[in-house]
Amino acid sequence: MFEKKPKKRLVVKVGTSTLTHETGKTNIARIAKLTSVLADLKNEGYEVILVSSGAIGVGTGKLRLGERPAETKQLQAAAAVGQCELMFLYDKMFSEYGVVVSQLLITSDELYNEESKRHLVDTFNQLLEYDCLPIVNENDSVSVEELINGDNDCLSARVAVITEADLLILLTDTDGLYDSDPSENENAKLITFVDDISDDIRGVAGSAGKRGTGGFITKINAAEIAVNEGIPVIVMNGRKPTDIYKALSGENVGTYFKAVKK
Repeated sequence: MFEKKPKKRLVVKVGTSTLTHETGKTNIARIAKLTSVLADLKNEGYEVILVSSGAIGVGTGKLRLGERPAETKQLQAAAAVGQCELMFLYDKMFSEYGVVVSQLLITSDELYNEESKRHLVDTFNQLLEYDCLPIVNENDSVSVEELINGDNDCLSARVAVITEADLLILLTDTDGLYDSDPSENENAKLITFVDDISDDIRGVAGSAGKRGTGGFITKINAAEIAVNEGIPVIVMNGRKPTDIYKALSGENVGTYFKAVKK
């Protein structure tokens, strides 16, 4: 499935539903497992960039708000609190494996302005040269557009493109893309391979989850961005981060979106 290349640069995106419990509070055990896997992949020789959602979700839990805020100013405040907590956890857990992390908070300006994008690429490349693990999130406390309309799935795809990654892995709360909604249809079948993102594929994508802003349609959009630039995409369940090893060894895990040859 995944064809390894000498560079072996990975972008891994993890969503809010993977990082938090149903209670809205941080899923510490899962973050710990994810960091151990990513640290081990670095030891194996991969370059890893982590795109992490969860600032609002973690902030909501830490502030004991009970549910995701509705007002923009409340979302921005929750993001500010949650981003600190997330980076504290990542720094603490990765440091146990000797991995130095860095934080990059990005808005659409950096991705679409050529000069800003060039500086961003230089930063990524220098951090990777220093053997750091960059952790990326949207700057939700500043950029209202991203806060309301954005999603880290497409952000991760654009990061994969500008860093010329070999593979984009999207970790979510389902096993991949199904031919119908598995929560409503017990006979729904997992689509393991997609070689063309057609209207039919878009038609089976679901709506947003209750703890995040995206849904499967945002993963389809992200996959389209990446595969059209020659980067394959795997969408898989984030409950078992160790399944990343299976995906990288070529096993059928989740849904694989084939890259368009450039």
